[in-house]
Amino acid sequence: MCGIIGYIGHREAIPVLLNGLKRMEYRGYDSAGIALLHNGRLNMTKVAGKIARLTAQLDGQELPGQIGLGHTRWATHGEPTRLNAHPHTDCSGNIVIIHNGIIENYHTLKTELTAKGHTFQTDTDSEVLAHLIEELYEGDIEHAVRLALSQVKGAYGLVVLTGYEPDRLIAARLGSPLIIGLGEGENFIASDLAAMVDYTHNVIFLDDGEMAVVTRDKVTNTRLNRQVVDKKVEHVFFNIEEIEKDKYPHFMLKEIFEQPDSIRNAMRGRLIEAEGDARLGGLLNFQDHLETVKRFIILGCGTSWHAGMIGEYLIEELAGIPVEVEYASEFRYRNPIIEPGTIVLTISQSGETIDSLAAMREAKERGATVLGICNVVGSTIARESDGGVYIHAGPEIGVASTKAFTAQVTVLNLLALKLGRQRRLTLERGQQLVAELHRLPDKVRAVLDRAEGIRELAEKLVDKPNFLYLSRGINFPVALEGALKLKEISYIHAEGYPAAEMKHGPIALIDENMPVVFIAVNGHTYEKVISNIEEVRARKGNIIAVVTEGDEVIRRYAHYVIEIPPTDPFLFPILAVIPLQLLAYYIATLRGCDVDQPRNLAKSVTVE
Repeated sequence: MCGIIGYIGHREAIPVLLNGLKRMEYRGYDSAGIALLHNGRLNMTKVAGKIARLTAQLDGQELPGQIGLGHTRWATHGEPTRLNAHPHTDCSGNIVIIHNGIIENYHTLKTELTAKGHTFQTDTDSEVLAHLIEELYEGDIEHAVRLALSQVKGAYGLVVLTGYEPDRLIAARLGSPLIIGLGEGENFIASDLAAMVDYTHNVIFLDDGEMAVVTRDKVTNTRLNRQVVDKKVEHVFFNIEEIEKDKYPHFMLKEIFEQPDSIRNAMRGRLIEAEGDARLGGLLNFQDHLETVKRFIILGCGTSWHAGMIGEYLIEELAGIPVEVEYASEFRYRNPIIEPGTIVLTISQSGETIDSLAAMREAKERGATVLGICNVVGSTIARESDGGVYIHAGPEIGVASTKAFTAQVTVLNLLALKLGRQRRLTLERGQQLVAELHRLPDKVRAVLDRAEGIRELAEKLVDKPNFLYLSRGINFPVALEGALKLKEISYIHAEGYPAAEMKHGPIALIDENMPVVFIAVNGHTYEKVISNIEEVRARKGNIIAVVTEGDEVIRRYAHYVIEIPPTDPFLFPILAVIPLQLLAYYIATLRGCDVDQPRNLAKSVTVE
């Protein structure tokens, strides 16, 4: 992986390809390349590093061509070098491929092809596809691709271009997203809507096991067994301004400051004040399931897993329904018990995370009702789940998730409210929650208004090599998320822990050089957290506390205090995480890190 763009049409291809690659930069990558076909001749340019370097290398070159491929690579097999960058070619240089995913049996295929005389140039698994197609090519590129993919084990989003048949592109998908964009006398292939929104909003989403033959004027969709598939053309709305930085130096900061709006959008039209309830349109067909559900299993990875942990507290407390939260990446590698009455809820910002998708499919095969909470309309999880809820956070470009997390937690509050009103939550309590949810965006804005003070705090902490984040109850996942944000974008080692567990090991790390961040807001664990703060203070730990406005007790113990407005205890995670996002952002920028595209990370992880 990570970004795919293909073009065939009436325009010069280079500007289209470069623009598409730039639109997908947010996904994270380490090298880039393009291939162009003109008068039967293939020209290829690849670089290690950013797209700006690729653009500079192309500058001044006359490379005509109205058909081509572009790719940004996030390394899996082989180091991030120019040689390992995509596109890859066969021995003759006449077949070119770009590929997202992993070919699990590439070593066996490579050995067989080498024995047949093929010479490999890279360390990648992807290159084997080009040589396998070459080996099977007998005058029909579509047929050769079908035969090749029948021998492949693994995942792929694949686009093939050949000088032998210069009027078509071949695309295929299994486990890695591909979208066909439809134009007038031109068509596009991409792994992300953002890559083509400057040119078209009419798209076809390929499903697993499907292929497409794409010419300037036509798209033919089939399954690998040649069965023709009648695909629905969908019109997608995509606001270009949402994927621009505007006045902000980084997408991450822009997205942190968008949270009053993204949280409001996650709730828009879904709260019923008079009934103290929530209406979730994507779940209307599952009313019976929700009323009789005996257990939820929540699946997620990274930040989405943290949101799921908050969801566990919410659903169990408000509705009294047992909830288990599991890493999606581990779920299908054991024998999960799916009993009647189990709903599996998969949370994913992109809706394409391969671990989450595979776990969801496993649950579905075992008979569970599977629901999704996603941000990206038309994503695979959104399409393959039985039902679900969009969070409507808008495009999130920064690799480290911020506004999607708070929107996910907002939607989980709505779901827990709905389930609670069906079960045991009183009308009065439901109305209280609805009222406080309405006030939430303004309170988020009040936290953001304190950003300058958090930046000044970051200046005092920027050289610290380790951080510890602690809290209890529903705010414990916020400690995990705060630590993850710092790790992701500043490369500082940080750990999140339940505050009471600190004394069972991590307390050994605490001295005057260790910043310890407490989420210590009002609630039923407040007194217990104060005791944990005193334990850290006794060992000279450097205490930073996120507290409720007006808290003078913790101010006596902490070296630094960040205040957030009072709110309902179930909503504190949304407010409390925002100072931690800002703290991570400012520390990372002070350290000179690339906060939008942190090293080694990708926005949508589509390989296991």
